Amino acid sequence: MSTQSNAVPQSSLDTQGIAPAPTSATRVFYWSLRRELWENRYICIAPLAAAAVILLVFLVSMTRVHHRMLWVAALDPTKRHEALANPYDIAAGILMAVQILIGVYYSIETLYADRRDRSILFWKSLPVSDVTTVLSKASVPIVIIPLVTAVLSIAMMWLMLLINSAAFAVSGQNVAMLWKELALAQVSGLVVYHLLTVHALWHAPFYGWFLLVSSWAKRAPLLWAFLPPLALYGLERILFNTSHFQDLLIYRLSGGPEGTTNMDFPTDPGMQITQWRFLTSAGLWDGLLFTGICLALAIRMRRYRGPS
Repeated sequence: MSTQSNAVPQSSLDTQGIAPAPTSATRVFYWSLRRELWENRYICIAPLAAAAVILLVFLVSMTRVHHRMLWVAALDPTKRHEALANPYDIAAGILMAVQILIGVYYSIETLYADRRDRSILFWKSLPVSDVTTVLSKASVPIVIIPLVTAVLSIAMMWLMLLINSAAFAVSGQNVAMLWKELALAQVSGLVVYHLLTVHALWHAPFYGWFLLVSSWAKRAPLLWAFLPPLALYGLERILFNTSHFQDLLIYRLSGGPEGTTNMDFPTDPGMQITQWRFLTSAGLWDGLLFTGICLALAIRMRRYRGPS
């Protein structure tokens, strides 16, 4: 009887011995990405503030729309489109410039900041691998920031069009002509395409290099990010009197096939999309390979680098 009373059911032991299910890699990556956005809120705040300033300036400029339209009406159709679309081109260009500055700053600072403030010790104590951490950080400048810029650019241009339409209606101008000339429905797709191809995929090697420097530099990562390329450019000019490295950087900065074969701004409905030429270009895949090597080295550096 005593043996039976002291026995514990086998099912109870099995239940108590069951370990909690491991967290999926996708979920860990998702929360790592959310952590980056939470800790670096300027990623969304800075372009949002820039868009607000642009809209305010555009709203003020609409007070002179009647006098401007008298001049625009006298232009030929090609120049008329350029005159109407110019404010939209400038607005989108400013947001894209802000996007590049945010991406560069974030990439150079992010891994270095973890070591500088010693928060790397806390994050390493969590069940988050160095691979997940570095890839989540790389996704911010290569994926998240271009997408945020695309959404804000499209929303900003549509708000500009509504403001412009109201000003046209008040001054007795042809609103239908404005919508036809700008063709924002088509332009919105072009903006997304341009940001995802040029600003994300084609510029990815720059962000890969900056993340590598951020994981390695003990001091002044901004200096280390730009000093080696400048030194390489100077040595090539002095030793060989050539500019191959400079040409490579200009080609990469210009956007490759989507930047050198399309001279129109990406908000021009007449811009020719050459996605097949872009996807099959050797420069794209060479750049992505270089980006992968930089990220692999950054992962290794984070694994062995301690606080700065």
